[in-house]
Amino acid sequence: MGYEIGSLELYTIQPKHFPSLRNNTDIDIQVVTGENLEVLLHLQYQFDLNFGSEFAKQKADLIKRQFEEEHIHQVLAFYKGAPAGCVDVIISNETTEIDNLTVVESFRNRGIGSRLQEFVMKTFPDKTVILVADGEDTPKEMYLKQNYKYRDFKYEAQKIYQD
Repeated sequence: MGYEIGSLELYTIQPKHFPSLRNNTDIDIQVVTGENLEVLLHLQYQFDLNFGSEFAKQKADLIKRQFEEEHIHQVLAFYKGAPAGCVDVIISNETTEIDNLTVVESFRNRGIGSRLQEFVMKTFPDKTVILVADGEDTPKEMYLKQNYKYRDFKYEAQKIYQD
């Protein structure tokens, strides 16, 4: 019937418990500004095409709206100068949520996702960091090795429309 069934898992961490990382000068983390917003839009569009072009277009509009929100920071990772990943950081009074953490497949297993997370930990050291992970294909073992604590899960159903 065109539905995709899945689950989401909630993890939390106090930034002081995130493991320290070795410096890697190949990875550059940047907050999204007016100067690099187009890089984020292009990178995210490529990720979102997996869900159809209409979804990707609507997501681009969402990214532009979120760029204007004070409580959302968008962050890019570059590997040797090439756009390699991104994350949205949703800030509230007591928590900071890591959302949409994505790394280009050809750049995975190089520490880029960890560097994006480290940026959040260093930027918001006094907030509990939460992360909602896809229950099926997210590197959950990595989060546990990074000292996140598993908290809960829920099932979800999503209607997939074809172009």
